[in-house]
Amino acid sequence: MELLIMINACKIASSSRVTAVIPCFPYARQDKKDKVGESRAPISAKLVANMLSVAGADHIITMDLHASQIQGFFDIPVDNLYAEPAVLQWIRENITEWRNCIIVSPDAGGAKRVTSIADRLNVEFALIHKERKKANEVDRMVLVGDVKDRVAILVDDMADTCGTICHAADKLLSAGATKVYAILTHGIFSGPAISRINNAAFEAVVVTNTIPQEDKMKHCSKIQVIDISMILAEAIRRTHNGESVSYLFSHVPL
Repeated sequence: MELLIMINACKIASSSRVTAVIPCFPYARQDKKDKVGESRAPISAKLVANMLSVAGADHIITMDLHASQIQGFFDIPVDNLYAEPAVLQWIRENITEWRNCIIVSPDAGGAKRVTSIADRLNVEFALIHKERKKANEVDRMVLVGDVKDRVAILVDDMADTCGTICHAADKLLSAGATKVYAILTHGIFSGPAISRINNAAFEAVVVTNTIPQEDKMKHCSKIQVIDISMILAEAIRRTHNGESVSYLFSHVPL
């Protein structure tokens, strides 16, 4: 609401262009009606898109949208930046045995993201198939791929109550992984998330600061942060000067 009011304030003060920088897009998970019993659910992501457009935004810069189709909800340009280059850099710098690691997706939806990272690191990938009964409770999980005697790195775009990644970590360790890391773009960490992470067997849970993490880090020593402010700053500079933003899809700004 504050963002909408500020956009509108700029607009009626006759600014030539208003760009909204939204590191973590709100309601991004509510992007369609699910077929199971949810045919009366809202599509909030589309509503947010409409509200931003009506308020007067001319351009949106965001990061790792939960579903990239959300870009199509807008009639204005959307730059969906990726945390992937920063994640690759973190893996190479902080995990000594990264050449013997395996990148794991905690659900089938993130398979594309995981294969992309695995290709760039030239390592193998695995996935975990999960079945859900309720919105944020996981029912059972099946691991596809071989993680024995390897460092497993779980990669996902967001973690909310962390039920999925904590289940996945247990699954990986019981399948013979030596260590488990989790790397997430948006760390929402609601409800029991922090106590779950503290009790789980992660070496580290790495999140970007699209959502501020200072408070969470005080309560959990396993949380580490990748700073993505440089990526957003460079995207803002490039859009402002009319330069190409696509360089940032595969590189971390120096």
